[in-house]
Amino acid sequence: MLLRARGFLRSTFCLLPFACVSTLPALAQAALAKSSLAKRVDAIVNAPGVARAHWGIAVTTLDGTPVYSLNDAQYFRPASNAKLFTTAAAMHLLGPEARVTTRMAAQAISQAGTVDGDIVLYGAGDANLSARHLPYETAAARKQREARSAAPAPPESPLAALATFADGLVRANVKTIHGDIVGDDTLWPMEPYPSDWSIDDAVWGYGAPVSALTVTDNQLQLTVAPGANAGDLATVSLLPALPYYTVRSEVTTVAANAPASVRIDRDPGSRTLRLLGTIAVGKPDVEEIAIADPAEYAAVALKSFLENDGIQVTGVARAQHRLSSDADGFTAESRTSLPSLPKGPRSEAVTVSGCLDNCGPRSEHVSPTLADDVSVTLKVSQNLHAELLLRRLGKQYGTEGSSAQGARVVRQFLLNAGLNGDDFVFYDGSGLSSHDLVTPRATAKLLAYAATQPWFTLWRAGLPVGGVDGSLAGRFTEAPLKSHVFAKTGTLGESRALSGYVDCHSGRTVVFSILVDNHTPATSADRDAMDAIVAAIAAEN
Repeated sequence: MLLRARGFLRSTFCLLPFACVSTLPALAQAALAKSSLAKRVDAIVNAPGVARAHWGIAVTTLDGTPVYSLNDAQYFRPASNAKLFTTAAAMHLLGPEARVTTRMAAQAISQAGTVDGDIVLYGAGDANLSARHLPYETAAARKQREARSAAPAPPESPLAALATFADGLVRANVKTIHGDIVGDDTLWPMEPYPSDWSIDDAVWGYGAPVSALTVTDNQLQLTVAPGANAGDLATVSLLPALPYYTVRSEVTTVAANAPASVRIDRDPGSRTLRLLGTIAVGKPDVEEIAIADPAEYAAVALKSFLENDGIQVTGVARAQHRLSSDADGFTAESRTSLPSLPKGPRSEAVTVSGCLDNCGPRSEHVSPTLADDVSVTLKVSQNLHAELLLRRLGKQYGTEGSSAQGARVVRQFLLNAGLNGDDFVFYDGSGLSSHDLVTPRATAKLLAYAATQPWFTLWRAGLPVGGVDGSLAGRFTEAPLKSHVFAKTGTLGESRALSGYVDCHSGRTVVFSILVDNHTPATSADRDAMDAIVAAIAAEN
């Protein structure tokens, strides 16, 4: 087959659709690919269903050489693509093996088994005081693991770590506690919601408040179960089942084929969930509800475990918070010089100040590695975990772990990595803030930089894989892209993002960042267009 391009005669012999040998000089091949790719992308983004949206694209080689761009210097909302920046900074500055330790401290125990004073649970920013199995595994892998077990264990309680702390006091022969059970998250200032998070998000698990003492992802599972017949009241349950929220439900059951919708409201600061609407017979509704004050909830859970173990607690369950003393804004430059790469695994310290001289039993829970948590954060796009990483960075390289200090540390890391400081603005770690802005070329630059780092293999392994796992399990499900797209998704209102790496038909891997703002609401046409653009990038490279 003979093709003519830009004055070159090209001879191409193809055995397979994506395995071609060409005698066209490399520069001419690149020019032809860019021209062809531009035409394909132009047709995709100008299709009727997506033409009104604002598109930005950057494609580069792994060494950062530009391949194709469209509005790559313009700002877009990154949505959850912000997690690429936060997790890369965490891997670089804290190290893949970094761990944190949650501690419980008590005053000395009398011979009669009495503790005169508070029991304090000190949060350290562990994101995985929950029932999550780590390292991350796909649903298929989990089923295989469970199938290999001769006697599958019952599901672990999401509060198992707190139950272990209570067991420690039982083993110490504690009978009575004359004091409070305190959930202490003062390692970081009390800033539960980053700048410009929507108040509507605060009800839901994806908008759970940030706390140094985090349990069960700071969310509860709420199930609305329909009655047996139309007209019956629905049944509402919360797991874990603890006396924390008051539920007022006015949800009624309708016929199986009738339209149904459940509304869930909680006023700011309230501990009352109000449910309205209808639910169809045979179709329960399961939602994730945010915990209003995670540190207090941890104290409530620990107190419940102690009392269930027969220990009398005369005080109350309460939280201990502190306010921020950081007067600088988010756009202030970091005042901390950052190392090129920390040596050895880090463990961020938590000062246990409640007991200095006459100390009783202490218990500790060590977190999984930071690399394991980064994998979860990227695979399932876990907002809370990204925010916890941001504050760990702020604490390690700032003075108090505020969200602003964390954002400044990430900014300095990106400047050190060679990114243009005018190409990004971050107000949180997860991308849920609509103040966040980034250019496609900045995202591509980060991805190319990451590929040169010693932590890259672990970090890239955390990215969702097309057609395989995470938030890309249902996309790129067919050859040749299945298992060859490694990218982070992002969705926020009418903004969407997809950035990462794709193995191309030529055999080489390229970097891409596709961002879109102001797409038509309540449609997925822009997502389909993104996938088509990735396919075009792979085909033309």
